[in-house]
Amino acid sequence: MIDLTIDPKGLENAVAQARQRKILIPTFRQLRDPGHVPFSIVRRLAKVGLWDVDPLNLFRLTWHNEPKEHGGGFGPVNFVEFPSSVTGCKARIIGLAGKWFPTGAHKVGAAFGCLVPRLVTGQFDPTRQKAVWPSTGNYCRGGAYDSALLGCESIAILPEGMSRERFEWLENVAGEIIKTPGSESNVKEIFDKCWELRKSGQDLMIFNQFEEFGNYLWHYHVTGPSMAEVLEDVMGPGDEYRGLVVATGSAGTIAAGDYLKEIYPHSKIGASEALQCPTLLYNGFGDHRIEGIGDKHIPWIHNIKNTDVVIALDDEAPVSVMRLFNSPAGLAYLRKQGVSESLIEKLPWLGISCIGNLMSAVKFAKFYDLEENDVVLTVFTDSLAMYGSRLEEYDQQRGPVSELDAAAIYHRYLMGQTVDSMEELTYPQRKRVHNLKYYTWVEQQGKSHAEIQAQWFQRDYWTSIRKLVDQIDPLIHEFNQRTGLAEEL
Repeated sequence: MIDLTIDPKGLENAVAQARQRKILIPTFRQLRDPGHVPFSIVRRLAKVGLWDVDPLNLFRLTWHNEPKEHGGGFGPVNFVEFPSSVTGCKARIIGLAGKWFPTGAHKVGAAFGCLVPRLVTGQFDPTRQKAVWPSTGNYCRGGAYDSALLGCESIAILPEGMSRERFEWLENVAGEIIKTPGSESNVKEIFDKCWELRKSGQDLMIFNQFEEFGNYLWHYHVTGPSMAEVLEDVMGPGDEYRGLVVATGSAGTIAAGDYLKEIYPHSKIGASEALQCPTLLYNGFGDHRIEGIGDKHIPWIHNIKNTDVVIALDDEAPVSVMRLFNSPAGLAYLRKQGVSESLIEKLPWLGISCIGNLMSAVKFAKFYDLEENDVVLTVFTDSLAMYGSRLEEYDQQRGPVSELDAAAIYHRYLMGQTVDSMEELTYPQRKRVHNLKYYTWVEQQGKSHAEIQAQWFQRDYWTSIRKLVDQIDPLIHEFNQRTGLAEEL
């Protein structure tokens, strides 16, 4: 799980470095509710850009950032609601917007959840160790950014086939970039590189999002409550929250569904993946183009026992809809269908995996015959900022989107979305998916047979992880006190 044993020497070094660089670390409570952030910090943030490599931006690892690129404060959770003129279904589909995090993706928060417990216990010593961030894209960007804010050396690992923008951005932030073979679904190659680094003799610590419970913890305690706030804001009399639908990815974000199930016990959790790599649905494998979601294994931190339905989405759907949302002909066609200008202005808030989440939520709504008073949540992890080169590539391959193309995409992939390639999981089917963890994590990555069994059979396994934040926040507070910056900043 998360080891909170104190390493006195490492902690001493980490405190000294934080003091020297004037780094104050926010608590999970402050990221969940920035109303607890000291006004002096809020005032200083008024002069800091959202993506600036400034330690103050640690306090912006929250869903509550004002949607401004420079100098914003805190406010309501950022979200986008899609009407039936876009989704083709009656239910209300709402997605939290990750664009307004530093780096433009919420993965920067998940990386914080993995790094900070090791930092404030001294297990990770930033004066001598490098932080390694294995990822299929946004997580390693977030990890490299957090490392820069916290004064740590970093190594970013991601597949060579990811979008050009990711590498260009990392060149200015990460200490080292390692490109592994393949693209989106080649996660095993990333894990192999991690083992190679472990054996290299370098002094480093690997923060593997697929197994780090800090990832699960951050989403449970920060994303989950933020979603609950959105529901409180948008639901009126007679409305009902029906479920959260997200691509599994590293299985961090889906932990928010665990939080929401405690408030709304009858709600469901839908796990989405690419049809071209149907690991959850068919124990399958393959390559696909929905960048940022990872595949061919079940993440160690995925609470499968709490997952209700598996949804596989053809990767052509989000790719085509991305072109529709970001082309003159596509936007003109959407206007003709009655889509508002206010929503059209927000369409660039969605990257490829965000559109995949949107369309998977539509499949979920249609599968359960949801009506106007039903609410489905999802997450828009990043934005088009990381995919401009992909649009250029598709325009070169297929030609610019025409009015006829726009009509075809709209009616086939939005209005015509179907409920094929879905499965509602029974208890034995959940156990089938859970058992797939064995081949990656026990056979290959060194996890124990006892723990994989505990994940399924031990009743307090997941709840005991969630409670760790009650120990981590006091450690963060004590760390800040030791630096002497709590009052100064």
